[in-house]
Amino acid sequence: MVTAPTPSAFWPPFWRGFRALTPLWLGLIPFAVAYAVTARAAGLSVLDTQLMSLTVFAGAAQFAAAGLFAGGASALGIVATTFLLNARHVLYGLSLARQLPLTGGQRLVAAQFLTDEAYGVAVVHGPREPGGLSFAFLLGAELSLYLVWNLATLAGALAGEVLPNPQALGVGVIFPLAFLGLLVPLLGDRKAVLVALASGVGAWGLSRGLPGGVVVLVAGVGGALLGAWLVTRNRGESKTNPNEVSSDKDRDSGAGRTSSAVPEVREADESRSTRRGTA
Repeated sequence: MVTAPTPSAFWPPFWRGFRALTPLWLGLIPFAVAYAVTARAAGLSVLDTQLMSLTVFAGAAQFAAAGLFAGGASALGIVATTFLLNARHVLYGLSLARQLPLTGGQRLVAAQFLTDEAYGVAVVHGPREPGGLSFAFLLGAELSLYLVWNLATLAGALAGEVLPNPQALGVGVIFPLAFLGLLVPLLGDRKAVLVALASGVGAWGLSRGLPGGVVVLVAGVGGALLGAWLVTRNRGESKTNPNEVSSDKDRDSGAGRTSSAVPEVREADESRSTRRGTA
């Protein structure tokens, strides 16, 4: 049974999660402003632009929805497109469910505010927390970006015409570098490196013809299957080659017999010495 933490236990990990995402604010703010400018240009009001950030909270999906709205797409088409773009969150949810037991209400809250960046920080830095990854740490990471994204959206919607083009600032490299920094500590052995390379190459190839969310979903599932196969194969090889294990056991048992014989030899020597002294 999952129990809610007390307030004194909730806030410290919450603020640690919140602060863990602050380095990404610099890259997030220009994109939120760019979304707001795009949405306003597509004909959305300031209120509609802000409501989308408050309720959807998914940058790529919001950009796509604004563009589709400007092109006169149907509501069903907009929903289907945003669903495909966010399909990768299925993998995020499955991964977090294995690492972090949550109540039903906590699952709903975590799912609503989950982003790529919050997930990445949670799975990398969360296990290093006292007691492991917690709902408080995850929520802090999520709300850190949620707050900044919505404030920047409001600024862009109100003053977008006087702000510089975010793309011209060269901030596009911040998020790829951030995810690369999260990935490197996880590459602990050759299997992890192989899975990362295969997933990256596969994602690059799939991106030529599929939406970004589907690419992440397919590449993520493929990478997980490859990693599971490599681990299973190694375990199978160790089971089918018992010679090394048996030889190790023989050496251990031999060492045990030798060590147990030492006291007997010493006792025999002492006995002979005693008999000589008596004689």
